[in-house]
Amino acid sequence: MIVVNPSLDPTLARIAPGFRVLSISAQAAPIINPALAQETLQNACRFVLENDFSWTDEHLSAWGEVFKAFGAKPKRTPCSADALRKRVLKDGTMPAIDPVVDLYNAVSIQYAIPVGGENISAYIGHPLLTFATGSEPFDTLKAGEPVMESPDAGEVIWRDDAGVTCRRWNWRQGIRTRLDSDAQNMWFILESLPAMPLQALHDAGDMLIHGLEQMMPGVQTDVKLITLP
Repeated sequence: MIVVNPSLDPTLARIAPGFRVLSISAQAAPIINPALAQETLQNACRFVLENDFSWTDEHLSAWGEVFKAFGAKPKRTPCSADALRKRVLKDGTMPAIDPVVDLYNAVSIQYAIPVGGENISAYIGHPLLTFATGSEPFDTLKAGEPVMESPDAGEVIWRDDAGVTCRRWNWRQGIRTRLDSDAQNMWFILESLPAMPLQALHDAGDMLIHGLEQMMPGVQTDVKLITLP
């Protein structure tokens, strides 16, 4: 199994003190129960509409403030969790995409937490969360066609040695490292600010791991908690 050891630029503490990442490495096994992911996704949508946690609005608002701190406009490019939950609140549901993607989207929706899924085999070097210089390459799609962009200088990005893997902290993933159910070495990033209780972060990680274990018996996982000061 490839155990991922992401790095956090310590200067990020200036705009996001207390930020923490639950990093989950997973070596996949054959998917035996793909329907579980869609069921989990719909259950998460119902949870948001009917229950929800008392701290979710505060957590999403905190993400908005962090985005503003590095120059992003959260109403136009919100954090990934905010974008997903707005779709659920508008449509009442979320369409299925891919079993693994559906599962980590369910965790993101239910726990109001940005969750990324990456094919770690496609990485060159180790993941790093840092401020962009503005020269890093980022592969994405425009009008359905592949294009190469660069982030804004000072934007917070996840990157590896080859370029940007996710822009504006967790707003948009690149194509090169995108995860789907065919990947054998998976990496999940659960990103939390102090407005989210630490136990809730661990509960979100448990939900993801439990779902993976039910969906693909034999999956192996490794969990690390990494924090900024």
